[in-house]
Amino acid sequence: MRIYDQIVTSSQQGRKLLAILLDPDKVEENHLEHMFNRIANSGVDMIFVGGSSVEEKMTDNLVLKIREYSELPVVLFPGNYEQISVHADAILFLSLISGRNPEYLIEQQIKAVPHLQKSNLEIIPTGYILIDGGKETAVQRVSETKPISAQNVEEISQTAVAGMYLGKKLIYLEAGSGAATPVLPEVIKSVKKALNIPLIVGGGIRSKSSLAKAYENGADLVVIGTAFEENVEFLEKIVNNEHIC
Repeated sequence: MRIYDQIVTSSQQGRKLLAILLDPDKVEENHLEHMFNRIANSGVDMIFVGGSSVEEKMTDNLVLKIREYSELPVVLFPGNYEQISVHADAILFLSLISGRNPEYLIEQQIKAVPHLQKSNLEIIPTGYILIDGGKETAVQRVSETKPISAQNVEEISQTAVAGMYLGKKLIYLEAGSGAATPVLPEVIKSVKKALNIPLIVGGGIRSKSSLAKAYENGADLVVIGTAFEENVEFLEKIVNNEHIC
């Protein structure tokens, strides 16, 4: 089954999905085997790979290493067109619709086209919305855009709907890597109510409670990054080998 079909089908069935985000710039290859021993049988559905600023070839190298330790689908979550790897299964073709910098609305996407045309990657158009998570994030610095205030629920919801009307197949609400606070439950709930496409939520998920709140308020897929990077036992603490529904 294609990645997007899996996400849609799971959303329709009320089955919540979980992804681990690995940043090629932060992951140490000699820790990968231990990481994937922890990921195995933990309820993780897919691996996201990407970062705000990653050296060329690092993404490709990490994807190939992941293939040695796991059969989970690998989905690219690229910060720029240089983070494309033909060895992954799919790519979230991101457009930073919360910002107004053309480089991340369309320019990076154009630069990616020659690479994507030579690949067999499943391309999933995704509207990416950066929300203030209480601290400046790498995404904010690199993209030179401002996140939307977490209190401005109406603007966030309208931005998500605009993305859907533009033809995005997924909406990704992001508090940013290492966010002090996750996307607020009321924001997730409002956005989910306004959409008829699946919703991804990431950034600042550091407890079983915050994971459960994201799911309960409408997230179809939750992405955990920094918390897992800092402590590979984190999955066992929050998931207990079962999906939270």
